[in-house]
Amino acid sequence: MKRALLLLTLLALVGAARAAPVYDYEGNNPPRYAAPREGERHAVALVLGSGGRRGFAHAGVLRVLEGAGIKPDLIVGVSIGSVIGSLYAGGMSAAEVERLALELDLSALTDLSWIRWGRVKGQRLQDFVNTRARQRPLEALGTRFVVVATREQDNALTIFNRGDTGVAVRASSAVPGRFYPVCINGVNYIDGDVASPVPVRVARTLGAQVVIAVDISTRLDKIPPEAPADWVKRDRERRVQIDAEVKGADVLIHPEMPYYAGTSSAYRQRTIAAAAEATRAALPRITAAVAKVRTSAPPATATTSPTLPAPPAAR
Repeated sequence: MKRALLLLTLLALVGAARAAPVYDYEGNNPPRYAAPREGERHAVALVLGSGGRRGFAHAGVLRVLEGAGIKPDLIVGVSIGSVIGSLYAGGMSAAEVERLALELDLSALTDLSWIRWGRVKGQRLQDFVNTRARQRPLEALGTRFVVVATREQDNALTIFNRGDTGVAVRASSAVPGRFYPVCINGVNYIDGDVASPVPVRVARTLGAQVVIAVDISTRLDKIPPEAPADWVKRDRERRVQIDAEVKGADVLIHPEMPYYAGTSSAYRQRTIAAAAEATRAALPRITAAVAKVRTSAPPATATTSPTLPAPPAAR
């Protein structure tokens, strides 16, 4: 009898694991996309790319730009870039973002599922973002902020610029195989890195005149010989995607960082410093591009756009 009960319990757990592979958003303000108004433009857009724990680097970029008096009118974030972008767009200063990056206990954002052990649910990340955004939706943040995610069924790029900020960031950060996908109105979304690691075209689509793009991915010539084959494969795929996108940026910032990411204080400081150095080196080009657009008549609104899935229908 005891064996039978144990077997039934195990079968129930397996069934639950198969039946609950996603986080199903049931709130009343789902992330969504609203096309920009005709003629809408943004003088300066900052695109913060994906890269997991390498994302500490974004804090160094923000510090140097803010110190030079350059504040973006539009921030486009993907994956870890959406996390950092939400903090800055939500009103934190660059110094506050950097302090948080140095002090944050990442385990506090890792809520592992007991049903699918090793899979992160993402609720803590969602709450972390919404708390710091003071529960404001994307469209109500201090700086115009856009989150890029991937539609799971066909890997289509998806833009979120309205609705729940934390849920949008959670979807953009849902690394396949590590996080639960996020289901919004019956559509599953995963890490935006899959569709576009550095989404420059999204910034152009939304009317950006100057695009500063931050690429925190590894350099192919820095891949160590012992790197796992599946990592190398994705690194090469990501490089093709990024190279196709960043041609459209006015300035590209690509810091030199170690191949293997970490969480130690030394790693965080080193990564932030490398990004700050790369940004300082790019400042002459950035200031020239910004000065030109600030003092000249705006060009025509961008007309080319990435392929976007239709916005999810309301339930």
